[in-house]
Amino acid sequence: MVPFHGGCSRRYGFFTDSYDLFVISLITKLLGRIYYQVPGSSSPGSLPDGISAAVSGVAFAGTFLGQIFFGCLGDKLGRKRVYGLTLLIMTICSIASGLSFGKDPKTVMVTLCFFRFWIGFGIGGDYPLSATIMSEYANKRTRRVHSIGGVSLLVSYLFEIEFPSRAYILDGAASTVPQADYVWRIILIVGALPALLTYYWRMKMPETARYTALVAKNAEQAALDMNKVLNVDIEASSAKHDQARVSKDEFGLFSKKFLCRHGLNLFGTATTWFLLDIAFYSQKLFQKDIFTTIGLLPSAKTMNALQELFMIAKAQTIIACCSTVPGYIATIVLIDRLGRHWIQIIGFGMMTVFMLVLAVPYHHWTLPANRIGFVIFYSFTFFFSNFGPNATTFIVPAEIFPARIRSTCHGISAASGKAGAMVGSFGFSALVKALGMSKTLYIMAGINFAGLLITKFAILEPKGISLEELTGETKPEKVQEKIGV
Repeated sequence: MVPFHGGCSRRYGFFTDSYDLFVISLITKLLGRIYYQVPGSSSPGSLPDGISAAVSGVAFAGTFLGQIFFGCLGDKLGRKRVYGLTLLIMTICSIASGLSFGKDPKTVMVTLCFFRFWIGFGIGGDYPLSATIMSEYANKRTRRVHSIGGVSLLVSYLFEIEFPSRAYILDGAASTVPQADYVWRIILIVGALPALLTYYWRMKMPETARYTALVAKNAEQAALDMNKVLNVDIEASSAKHDQARVSKDEFGLFSKKFLCRHGLNLFGTATTWFLLDIAFYSQKLFQKDIFTTIGLLPSAKTMNALQELFMIAKAQTIIACCSTVPGYIATIVLIDRLGRHWIQIIGFGMMTVFMLVLAVPYHHWTLPANRIGFVIFYSFTFFFSNFGPNATTFIVPAEIFPARIRSTCHGISAASGKAGAMVGSFGFSALVKALGMSKTLYIMAGINFAGLLITKFAILEPKGISLEELTGETKPEKVQEKIGV
């Protein structure tokens, strides 16, 4: 019997997505010191605003396109085949991004952006396909959610020991040792490892039985695959019955029937993911700038290049260990008790509250004695993001749409999220410069509150209901009874 490795593949896949998308925020300051140092300047080099925005945001553009493209392709060619392709793209481009050609700034930045775009394109396929695969392999009782900073901490620490240098204020450009150019490349290349592990586990699994039965119309193979993977006995006749029932009620994505049955749901999943990612990605990508603004990180000129990378990675790792990881654990433990709907409402609600806690007395938090309090409340926004919409916006679209267009609908929802991520990554720093940090935090609070309202009125609760019941692929009255309609 083939063991079920779906949980392993999704955990590696999720790590790969997060690592490849967010690792760039750790190395942008190092890139500025290496490639944009102005001789005789009183402060370390930094990436020009346009280049910084491009390096940070180009992967999201690729992810946006990949989510739509691979989401549609997954419904046409099958989940397994297309998912394998996305993982290969991610692996190859992670390695290539670390090997970005040349030594002059323009060449390095252009090639880095090129490969970051294609990493994003591959990651875009991972979102709808991995979510759909896991939801289609799970039953209604077990469908649930299965460190970037640590890698940067380790690499920067080892290089600092081997190639020490003095702070910028003492040594100027010499504070950035030539070997620092290897550091950011190694950090990017490491992103290929989890993608390879995901590929290994995923290729050991067959196509999802729901796709095989309901889309590919092969009931016998679907029954065999379910028997092997989940160790459950399913009769081919039962799968044929489901297949026949669905075939009588098929409709397309752009049909009036889809609009009536699932239009509000698609609006809900797409807009809540869009709003979440504006707030989440702007905070995540610009953590280092927020920490610098409130004085939590030392001034860049008091450190050398590797020390600065180490301190940024340390701060982000602390936030992750104290908030991000516990938030995901809370979701895993409670998602089948509280349900997706309520976890998303709680998450958006508490993110709104803590953003206001930071925004209203903002000057109070900038005082040295109060900086620890700022970090604590700031951490709570990440806890309730992950014990909330950052988990549920990924899960729900894979559960509430019909099998034949499930991957496509998830891709549309995820692409909407990445549109929000692009707004956050390109717009956050501009907002801070134009309005200041306090007013920007007020805007983030308003975005989170809008997400709460849309969740309340447009997101279906999938807890305890099978995928076929949720999507209308079984008797409608049975679903209405379960969701209280």
